[in-house]
Amino acid sequence: MKRYGNLYDAIISIDNLKLADEKARKGKLRTYGVRHHDKTREANIMQLHETLKNCDYHTSRYDTFTIFEPKERHICRLPYFPDRIVHHAIMNVLEPIWVSLFINTTYSCIKKRGIHKCALDVRRALDEDCAGTKYCLKIDIRKFYESIDHDIMKQIVRRKIKDVRLLKLIDEIIDSHNSIPGAKKGKGLPIGNYMSQYLANLYLTYFDHYVKETLKVKHYFRYADDIVVLAATKAELHDILYKMRGYLSGLKLCVKANYQIFPVDSRGIDFVGYVFRHTHTLMRKKVKKALCKRVAKLHHRATLPSERYYKQQIASWWGWCKYCDSVNLFNTLKIKIPYELHFSKRRSRSSLRQRTRPSCHAGA
Repeated sequence: MKRYGNLYDAIISIDNLKLADEKARKGKLRTYGVRHHDKTREANIMQLHETLKNCDYHTSRYDTFTIFEPKERHICRLPYFPDRIVHHAIMNVLEPIWVSLFINTTYSCIKKRGIHKCALDVRRALDEDCAGTKYCLKIDIRKFYESIDHDIMKQIVRRKIKDVRLLKLIDEIIDSHNSIPGAKKGKGLPIGNYMSQYLANLYLTYFDHYVKETLKVKHYFRYADDIVVLAATKAELHDILYKMRGYLSGLKLCVKANYQIFPVDSRGIDFVGYVFRHTHTLMRKKVKKALCKRVAKLHHRATLPSERYYKQQIASWWGWCKYCDSVNLFNTLKIKIPYELHFSKRRSRSSLRQRTRPSCHAGA
C-alpha cells in the first residue's frame, strides 16, 4: 500500500492557508470569529504559517455545549482562528487521499455521498435484487465518537501517511480531546471538530473493506456509525453479525444491544430518514411530523410570512419529500400552503425501471 510523505510543506503554504480560510468561512461570515479574524487577516495567515513552520501549533481550548435534537450530544467547538483554518488546510491535502480509501457505500461527510445518495443506493439494491434483500440487519455502534481509541486511530492514519511533521500535527489534534473536562484519556474524538468527521470515517474504513472483500457481503451500507446489511436469509445475517462483532472488538468498539434482524417487507428499513420497502419508500415519521409542525407554526403567525421566507423555512424538508413516495403528503400540504410550490420527484433509474416489471412478490 502506497504511503504518502512530503505533504507538510504543501499544507502550511500561504496559498493553501488562504484557501483554507476561504473554505472555513463559508456560511459563517457574520460570526464573531470570522469578523475578528478579518481585522488582521493577512497578518494572522502569516503568523499561522510561521507557527506551523516551526511546529509550534497547539489546539486551542474547546468551548463545549449540549444539543438535544435529534438526540442529546455534547458538541465541542474551536475558535475560527487558528484552529478551523488549520483543519481545513490539512483536509485540502488529505481529503482526496483518505476518500480514495472509502468504499462506494460509505456515506456521511463525503462530497456527493450524503443522505440522498445513500437512500438512492438502498432503493436500487431493493429494486434490482429482491431475492437477495429479503432480510435486513441494522446495527449502530455504542457511543462511537467517544469510543475511538487514540492509539488505534494513529496507527490507521500511519497506514497512508508517513510525513513525520504532519503525523505530529494530526496526533496533536487527536490528543486534544484529552483536554476536554470529563473526557477519557486516550479515547474519543470531539463531535463538532471539522477533522473528526473524516477521522471517524477513516477509523471504520478498513472494517468496510473487511465486510465487502473478506465476508463478501453484497449489500452493505454505512452512514457514519449506522450500518445496514441486506441478505436472503436470517441465518446469513446472524453469521455476518458474529464476524462483524469480532472485527469491531479489535477496534475497541461495541455493537449496541438493540441490533435488529427482520424481514424487510414486514417492518421496513428505518435508515437515513426514510423507511424502505421493496414496493415503496416513505419518509420517517419523525421527519414528516417535523415538517407538518413547521408548516403549522408558520400558519399560526399573526402576519403571513413572505413567500421567500416561507419557502426557506420548509426547503430542507421539501428536499426530503423528493426522494421518497410522498405524493399524498405533498397533496395534503399543498392545500394548506398559501404559495405555489413545485414538486419534482427524484428517483433512481432502477426505481423507474421497476414500474415496468413484475413486483418482487409477483407469483408468490
